[in-house]
Order: sequence, then C-alpha cells, then structure tokens
Amino acid sequence: MDSPYVPGSGGEVSQNGSTFASRKETRANNVTGALPIVNARMNNERGGNGAFDFEQTLESLRELFARDRQIASQPDSTRCGICYLYFTLEELHYRDEGFYVCTRCEQALGNHAVPMLRKQQKM
Repeated sequence: MDSPYVPGSGGEVSQNGSTFASRKETRANNVTGALPIVNARMNNERGGNGAFDFEQTLESLRELFARDRQIASQPDSTRCGICYLYFTLEELHYRDEGFYVCTRCEQALGNHAVPMLRKQQKM
C-alpha cells in the first residue's frame, strides 16, 4: 500500500512554531488520521539530542526490579520509606519520623523532616 508524501508530515515546525500543531495539521490532512512516527529529527527540534535509548532504560529497570525482588526475598530486608525499594537492614537508617531510609534518599532529604502517616516498625 503506497502512502503519498504529505507536506508537513515530517515534523516540520508550523507557522506558529509548534511541532504539535504541525502534527495536528498532518493528522487532519492524512487520510488514515494516523500521526507520523516521531523521529530523532523531531526530538532535536524540541531541544533534545535524539539519543534517548528506550531499550537501555527498560533493561535498566528490569535489572533494578530483579535486584529488588532478590533482596525482598531475604529475611533481613525491608523497604526504604521514600523510594520504596528493598534493602538489607545494614543499608538502611531508621529515622526519628518512624521509617527506614536508604543512603541515596537520606542524602536527598538532608535534615528535612518528613511526616509519615504510617510508621514502619523498627527491626
């Protein structure tokens, strides 16, 4: 099935400077109503570098959740009260507000108090 080239379908910036507007115009002019594929060129127009790697991000999340499941299965582990990931008790610090916090979250919180609705039991 051939699809003819439609001017304005490549992600060019429309007269008002909006990429979204040009995609909207393309959708209105396209017989199927489908939007063109967002490509690296469109990302560059938005100020991005076009180098976002979705597969790498997905793989990184898989590794993070696999690690989280592995640690959660250990008897001496509990969740960080901020990021909610599992850590061993040696990696966590119990705060006076009533929750455990990992090193990364503790650094981000600094000396700020965080009120908790439900306190974690200290182990």
